[in-house]
Amino acid sequence: MAESRGVALLTVDIDRRGYGRRYTMLPVDERSDEGFVIECRGARLGPERYDVRVGDLVRWRADAGHVRGVVRRVIRQDARLQVVLADTAPLPADGFYV
Repeated sequence: MAESRGVALLTVDIDRRGYGRRYTMLPVDERSDEGFVIECRGARLGPERYDVRVGDLVRWRADAGHVRGVVRRVIRQDARLQVVLADTAPLPADGFYV
């Protein structure tokens, strides 16, 4: 997890099959094994400006290592982007993840 002034930032990396990395350390407001949320109220970017699609691979650092999930649903509503994940699982500890 990245830290700024002692506050842990929640971030995710997003990869697209056949394309490559879409986002590295994308800040999110909420994150769990079920998905993540980006609140866009007061931000310069609205939810429609984030290029997240069904099938994208999402990875993040958890307490004990890395976790991976697959985007199953993207909900853009008002000033909120909600991404629902499926097939969430820890990645092997001996793997190399950039």
